[in-house]
Amino acid sequence: MVTCQPRPLHTRGGLEQMLSLRQSCITFRNTSNYDTLGTSSRVTFSATTFVTPPSKAVSTEPICLIANALEALVTTISLVYVASDAVIVNTCGFLDSAKAESLDAIGEALAENGKVIVTGCLGAQPDYITKKHPKVLAVTGPQQYENVLDAVHQIVAPKPNPFVDLLPPAGIKLTPRHYSYLKISEGCNHKCKFCIIPKMRGRLSSRPAHHVIKEAEKLVDNGVKELIVISQDTSAYGLDLKHSTVNGHRAHIFDLARDLGSLGVWIRLHYVYPYPHVKDLIPLMAEGKILPYLDIPFQHAHPETLKRMARPAAASRTLHEIENWRKICPEITLRSTFIVGYPGETEEEFSFLLNWLEEAQLDRVGCFQYENVEGAKSNQLSNQVPNDIKQDRWERFMSKANEISCSKLERKVGTKVEVIVDQIDEDAAICRTKADAPEIDGNLFIDKNFSHLNPGDLLTVKVDEASEYDLWGAEVR
Repeated sequence: MVTCQPRPLHTRGGLEQMLSLRQSCITFRNTSNYDTLGTSSRVTFSATTFVTPPSKAVSTEPICLIANALEALVTTISLVYVASDAVIVNTCGFLDSAKAESLDAIGEALAENGKVIVTGCLGAQPDYITKKHPKVLAVTGPQQYENVLDAVHQIVAPKPNPFVDLLPPAGIKLTPRHYSYLKISEGCNHKCKFCIIPKMRGRLSSRPAHHVIKEAEKLVDNGVKELIVISQDTSAYGLDLKHSTVNGHRAHIFDLARDLGSLGVWIRLHYVYPYPHVKDLIPLMAEGKILPYLDIPFQHAHPETLKRMARPAAASRTLHEIENWRKICPEITLRSTFIVGYPGETEEEFSFLLNWLEEAQLDRVGCFQYENVEGAKSNQLSNQVPNDIKQDRWERFMSKANEISCSKLERKVGTKVEVIVDQIDEDAAICRTKADAPEIDGNLFIDKNFSHLNPGDLLTVKVDEASEYDLWGAEVR
C-alpha cells in the first residue's frame, strides 16, 4: 500500500466553456455534472475573464452521463448571478438526491436573479418543477437545446448594436474551446432495472456517421484539440441504422473511431459498454489513432447482482477482457462507475466486488449508493439494503479505489507524459494527461515556468509528484 500526501494547491474542478450572444450575460447553474453534484456555472458572453474557484471533488456520480448539449457547453464554477440577464439551470432527474439538489439550485437562482430557465433531465417533468418553483420562465427537457436558445431569445432580447446590426442576423455563435463534446446518439435500448433513462430519453437514435464526421471536422478547423465522444451507449452506435454506409462513412463505432482518429486531435471515448466488438477498438488505441482511454460502466462485478440489475453483458468475462486489452495496449486507462447497496446485495457479493476491483486495477473509479428512483423497476425488488450498510460499503469501496489510484499514479513519478493545457492561473498551468477527461478525472499541475503556456497547448511533461488523483511536473523542452 502506498500512502500519498495530497498537495493542497488545487482540487479537481470544472473549466469554462463560452458562448457568444450579443452583449447578454447568462449564468448557468449546472447540477448535472458527471462527477460533481451541485456545482454552478457563470458565463459572461461578452467577456473573456471568469470567476473559477476550485470545486469540491466528490465520488458520488449521477447515472446521467451528459444531460444535454448545454451540459457539454457549460461547466464552470461560480455563484455570482447579479450581473447576469438570466440564469439557465441545468438539472439531473435521475437520483432523488440529485433532483432535490436541482430544485435547490433553481430556488437559489430565482432568489439571486429572478429570470430562470430550466433544462436537463428534470425538465422532462415540468410539473414537478413548477409545483415547487412556479416563477420559472421556461422549462425544457433533455437534449432540447434549440428550445433553450429560443427561451433565451424570448427572455433576453438582444441589445441593439449600431455596428453589429448593420450585418445580417446570425443568431447565436458557438465559440468552441480547445476541447469539445461530440454527441453521436441519443437514447438507450437497454432495460437496466435501476435506470429510467430510456423512459426519459427514448430508444437509441444514432446520428448518421457522415453528419458526425462533418461536425467533428468543423470543430477541428476552428481550433478544437480534443473531441470527447458521448452518448448513452457508445458501443451500440449505429445499431438502429443497421450500420448503414452513407457518403463513405459507416455508422459503426469502430469505423467512426477510426475516421475520427484521422483528424489529428485527441479522440476520447465515453460510456462504452463491454460488448465483444470493443476489443476491435483497442488496436486503434495502440496505434495512437484514438486515446488509450475507455469510460466503461461496469456498475458491479458479481454475476448475481448484475442479473438483478438486468445489465447488458452481465455474463461477460470482464477480467479476461481487461487482461487482453492491456496486452494489446499496455497504456490503456480504464474508468468506470459502480453501485453499492443494490437490492439483494449480500456481504459476499460486495466482497466479490472489492476483490474484483483489486484484480482489475481500474485507473479512475466513481461509486454511488443505490437509491430507489421513481419509475425504476428495481424499486420492486426485495431485500432492500439498509442505509447504514450502504454507507459502510461505499466507504470501503472508495478506500480501495483510492488506494489503487494512489499506487498507480505513484508509478508515473519520473516518467514523461503528454498533456493538454486546460487553464492558466496565478499558481499553475492546469493540464490533463491522456488518462484524464475534463471535469471528471485528475489534473497535472505545472507550478514553475508556466507563464508562456496557453489553454490548448500540447506538451511533454516529466512527472515529479503524485497524490491520490493528481500529478505535478515540469515541461520537457
